[in-house]
Amino acid sequence: MLQTYIHYGCHVFIPLLVALAAYRKMWFQAFLIMLSGLWIDVDHLLANPIFDPNRCSINFHPLHSYFAIGIYIFLLFPKKTRLVALGLVIHIISDMIDCSLM
Repeated sequence: MLQTYIHYGCHVFIPLLVALAAYRKMWFQAFLIMLSGLWIDVDHLLANPIFDPNRCSINFHPLHSYFAIGIYIFLLFPKKTRLVALGLVIHIISDMIDCSLM
């Protein structure tokens, strides 16, 4: 149960902290854009079973693959894609933390 709170807490509070620290004038918009990184979990629908609490998402689901992670990191550099990429990278880091707690 604690692991679940840590996992979802990281998905929400890390983007919030980054938005407040780095995007003060537009923190709410930045937070929502970074929070949209949660949409990569749509690839869980391809798995059987869809949810397995003992499965690490990293390199199991297509949008959590090492190749995809490389693209997310690359997208950090252009200013136009930075907020979306931050949301995706923070999502991956949150999932990595979850995997390390298993």
